[in-house]
Amino acid sequence: MPVTILSVHNLTKHFGAEEIFSGVTFQIEERQRVALVGVNGAGKSTLLRILSGSEAPDDGTITTQAGLRITYQAQEAHFNPRHTVREAALDAFHQTRRIGAELAELEAQMARTSGAELDALLERYGDLRTRFEAAGGYELEHRAEQVLAGLGFGEEHYDTPVTHLSGGQKTRLALARALLADPDLLLLDEPTNHLDLAALEWLENFLRSWNRAVIVVSHDRYFLDRVTERTLDLSFGRLEDYPAPYTRYLQLREERRERLRKEYEAQQEFIARTEEFIRRYKAGQRAKEARGRATRLARLERIEQPRDHATLHVRLGPGLRSGKIVLSTHRLTVGYPPRDGNREPTVLLQVPDLSIERGDRVALIGPNGIGKTSFLRTVVGELKPLTGRIDFGVSVKPAYYAQGHEGLDPEKTVLSTLIERYPMSEEGARTLLGRFLFSGDDVFKPVGALSGGERSRLALAKLTLEQANFLVLDEPTNHLDIAAREALEEVLADFDGTILFVSHDRYLIDRLATHVWVVEDGTIRAYQGNYGDYLRARERAAAAAEPAPARGRQSTGTTQPAPRQRGRLADAERRRLQQQLAAAERTISRLEQRLNELSDDLALATIEQDVEAIARLGQEYEAVQAELDQAYAAWEAIGAHLDEGAEAVPS
Repeated sequence: MPVTILSVHNLTKHFGAEEIFSGVTFQIEERQRVALVGVNGAGKSTLLRILSGSEAPDDGTITTQAGLRITYQAQEAHFNPRHTVREAALDAFHQTRRIGAELAELEAQMARTSGAELDALLERYGDLRTRFEAAGGYELEHRAEQVLAGLGFGEEHYDTPVTHLSGGQKTRLALARALLADPDLLLLDEPTNHLDLAALEWLENFLRSWNRAVIVVSHDRYFLDRVTERTLDLSFGRLEDYPAPYTRYLQLREERRERLRKEYEAQQEFIARTEEFIRRYKAGQRAKEARGRATRLARLERIEQPRDHATLHVRLGPGLRSGKIVLSTHRLTVGYPPRDGNREPTVLLQVPDLSIERGDRVALIGPNGIGKTSFLRTVVGELKPLTGRIDFGVSVKPAYYAQGHEGLDPEKTVLSTLIERYPMSEEGARTLLGRFLFSGDDVFKPVGALSGGERSRLALAKLTLEQANFLVLDEPTNHLDIAAREALEEVLADFDGTILFVSHDRYLIDRLATHVWVVEDGTIRAYQGNYGDYLRARERAAAAAEPAPARGRQSTGTTQPAPRQRGRLADAERRRLQQQLAAAERTISRLEQRLNELSDDLALATIEQDVEAIARLGQEYEAVQAELDQAYAAWEAIGAHLDEGAEAVPS
């Protein structure tokens, strides 16, 4: 039978005269993984702080299981400024480490003691050692290193002072410390912020296999679907409980709201009929009946009208239609010129010759700090190529959305940001800003005083005024809540131009991308399709790279050749394979271009109702598609062979 570890009853919280939430009631059972969702400002972080004991409610009670250990990871990380990365992680074991220190002190005392005093020390030592072993005291370093590695910290980071870490690194270190504390209930407030895809996947797998309860606030819908099994929706000061992960919760919420809308409308009709009866007969022969109905109506518990949050109302209309080729790279090297006394430039990426065609939506993914933003800045001309060039096609007008909102002047107001840059009236600017949820005096706020979400919405408002046909977006969903992310997805999906974007939002990539470019090993590898297609291609490549025994015996029953010893390829062999890989990539590019041409021709033939041309082009399309599949399989096999050959034979 499930064991309840935490019960919340009728919690209420105010900030001044404003009610944040009231009547919040729910229970958490052991090993449950729960999502807490709601728009920015709904009170999610406040509720987590109350559950952790770091803030008090105005009313209501919280009852916990005896001895329940709760760890809360806030959005903002705080560390002892004297600690290194290793020390900050090990701080999660401070109680166990204190026992270890006492054991060491007892060992020193026992070396100097004898007789009855030694017996007493031995007894104390035995008790402490039992507690130390039960707490995994001899594995603390190993556990810390495992979690740090999963979150992107290598041995080279262990002795780095925490004061030298970036904001994203501090967030990941705080998450490591929270996970290592091994609480009975873990409260995570936006743990996916600043995590790249590899760290996100590691965290998902960790939490899915974790044998404890967790309540997590996150705007990463893919993460919530993978990790959680129950959703608490905090909206308009009330909490609703749904026994499902995020995607299913959306369906259940809509069904529940539809029932409430029908109940509300039926009650409103009943109220209107009753009020009309009371008005007509309050002074006539049926006055007594009218008074009775009025009494019952006054006692009627009113159904609250279902409310919906304000959402972005945005449209991105491209200006001129661009040519078929929007962008192409030629022997491009991305990086920074020599600086700080160095004679050599800092090379980030050696980019293969790539192209983007009109209507493509290309997602650029890869670990943090590997050069994705630098590539985008090179595309839009903010950073000069070290070598090579980038060519834009005919009538291409790009617009850039910077992750750090560098295009926004912190000294200007929200309103002046628009009217000083674009030819429009104050009324027109305020109307546009209203679509981005800036209302009333919000438009007079200085940009420097805006929250991250507000700055993101202002930057998007500017983007709509550029009339661009090629959008270059760096983490466009950062700081946006789920409702705003979904609205932005709709806008980008309906955009009639071309998009190149960097994102860790896998829902966005799945919804939007037609191609995925993966930054790895100092270059870019192109995949066709969305994020799910990329994952499947990665799995196929990994399977192809496995030695034959690991894949199992073939069904034909024939004897399989012994696997070749895995070692470094000879230089000549490596060059031959690299040439084959380049040839395969050229073949893929040629075939994909031919498919695009056939697609255009088929569309034209369909419009003209040319049945003969449709049949002929359809057959050629299928043949080219089959040839392309074979080319991709060959490309993946060559790439896997190269990767396998890069591993050294153990000595």
